[in-house]
Formats: sequence, C-alpha cells, structure tokens
Amino acid sequence: MHQDIRFCTADDGVKLAYAATGSGPPLVMASTWLTHLEHQWRSLAWRPWLDAFSEFTVLRHDSRGCGLSDRDTEKLSFENWVNDLACVVDAAGLDRFPILATCWGGPVAIEYAARYPERVSHLVLYGTYARGRFQVGQPEVTRKARLMLELTRQGWGQQNDAFMQVWSSTFQPGGTMDYLRSWAEQMRLATTAEKAVRLLEIGWSVDVRKAARKLKCPVLVMHAERDCAVPIAEGRLLASLIRDCRFVQFDSQNHMPLLDEPEWPQLIAEIQSFLAKPNAATSMRSVLPLDELTPRERAVLEAIADGLDNSEIASALGLSEKTVRNHITRVFDKIQVQHRYLAIVRARDAGLGTRLGAR
Repeated sequence: MHQDIRFCTADDGVKLAYAATGSGPPLVMASTWLTHLEHQWRSLAWRPWLDAFSEFTVLRHDSRGCGLSDRDTEKLSFENWVNDLACVVDAAGLDRFPILATCWGGPVAIEYAARYPERVSHLVLYGTYARGRFQVGQPEVTRKARLMLELTRQGWGQQNDAFMQVWSSTFQPGGTMDYLRSWAEQMRLATTAEKAVRLLEIGWSVDVRKAARKLKCPVLVMHAERDCAVPIAEGRLLASLIRDCRFVQFDSQNHMPLLDEPEWPQLIAEIQSFLAKPNAATSMRSVLPLDELTPRERAVLEAIADGLDNSEIASALGLSEKTVRNHITRVFDKIQVQHRYLAIVRARDAGLGTRLGAR
C-alpha cells in the first residue's frame, strides 16, 4: 500500500491535506483530535486501521490546525470541522460512501450524516460520543477535563512527562513504552500544545444529540467496556438516540485498541461485516457521462476498469503509450476524476470492465 496525499481549499481559504490509501470502494475516516497523515502511516495506533481496510479506498484528512493542513489558522470551530469534511469528500470526487469515525471524529461524522443523508450510506462509530465532557453536566467530569487541559499545556509531546503517563493510562493502558513513544512523536509533529488545548475545548463542548436522532442510514456503534477516555455510558447513550443502530460492546480497557489483543480482530470483523451489507460501500458518482466519450476513450476506460496499466492498454488497443496517456487525460477530465483508483471504481460501478468483473 501507499498513500496519495493531496490538498484542497475550504471556503474560508484554509488549506486541507487529505490522503487516499488502499483500493476498492470508498471508505471515509473522519478526522480525529490529533492527526498527521504521514505519521499515521507508521503510528502503532493508526497503521493497523489502514491495513485492516486495505480492500477499500480509505480517505482521511488532517484537521485544520494539525498535521499537513494549515497550522497557523485561528478559524477553529465545530462548524468548520463539519464543513472541512464536506470539502474533502467533494475534492476526492465522492458521491455516496460509508464513514468510519472514532472518538473526537464521531460528532463530526454524525453532524455531517444528518445534514447530508443522501451522501452517507452507512456510519460506523467507535469509542465516541454525542456530547462532549463539558456537556455531561457533572462537576467532577468538568473538573477532570480542565485538569487534562492543563496537563496538555505543560507536558505536550514529552514522552517522559507525567502527562504522557496520564495519556497512556487513559487511552491505551495496555500499551507498551513503544506505544507511548509513538503517541509522543505524533503530538510533536501534529500541532502545538496551545492549539491542541483549543481543539480539545471545542471537541468537549459539542452536543450532537439532535443530529443523532435525525440519522437515516444504518449505524454501528462500538465501545470498549472499560474505556476511560470515553466511558461506555456515553456510547450507550449515543446508541439509544439513533433509530437504526446496532450496539456492540467489547471486553477491553483500551480506548484505542491494541493490535495484539484478541478484541482487535473481533472489532475489525464486526465493521467489515457491517460494511459488506447491501449499499454499505457504494459508488463514487456512479452515473458516468459515457455518451461524451469517443469509442476509443470508452475502450481505454474499459481497460482501466479491467485493471490494465498504460503499457497493457497500449498493447491491447494497438496504440503508443503516449497516445494512451493523452486519452486517459481526456477521459479523466470528462468523468471528473483526478486519480486512477477513482476512475476504476466509478467505471466498475457504471458496469464497465469485463476481465475483472463489474461491481
């Protein structure tokens, strides 16, 4: 696998970095609090998620203020996070797709799915919530949240700091020192301490309970039984708000599951089974303007759908590779895609492709 990193611009001018990995039908991963596309590629916490869904084209992005997206912007708000998700999926050329959201990304995905029900086919919510810590209404929860904010300011990215010990015991208590070092590295690369605090304050102030009640797509809610970062009571509350929802509880203490714990393959199997149901992994702009293609351009698109590379297409059609490249440029322009993997998915969804079989 490799990842293809691109950039798009939000309506307010903020540059957003997004990446596509794997192959196959689309799967959008909503951005979480702490992101860095390049570091996630080697992160002990995040790389297993990418490997587990390599049969999909996984789309994810760095939140504004984090990673490869604009870091200096002060335009931070929950509304902007939802708009940024909309911006990224549009830039990637997606039409209808499932969303996988964890933790902080859950409320963003819920709000997006409620606003754009025609775009989201299925929604997977792991270890997340409908109301942030500041919306729970319990003084003790608020006090602990404010303490965490201060620890964040003081110990950001320092693997030997007490904050990292608190962090690891909260998010991955079963993790080794290697996990702690991986988190510390991601913190240093992702953003500054002050920006991290501001993002947490926004994330812990959200309340998407109304949006959750409006969801129309099938929803899978999963939660670790002894999750300290997001108590399981919040997961149950979220599931109770959603009409068409399945709730799965896992016997684990880790907010972010570990690759070597037995619950990890169970969790992935649940998600894959859910996404395998009819209409779960749907197409990207499945209605193609085939009548705008010349016979030669359609033949080239058919060959792309069959998985042929440029040299194989040239040999099959009796053309030079340069001519094939020129045809591909025109085809991609007409069907409005930027990447080959998008062309393959859209073409197969439209019924093209014979050697590998249309989807």
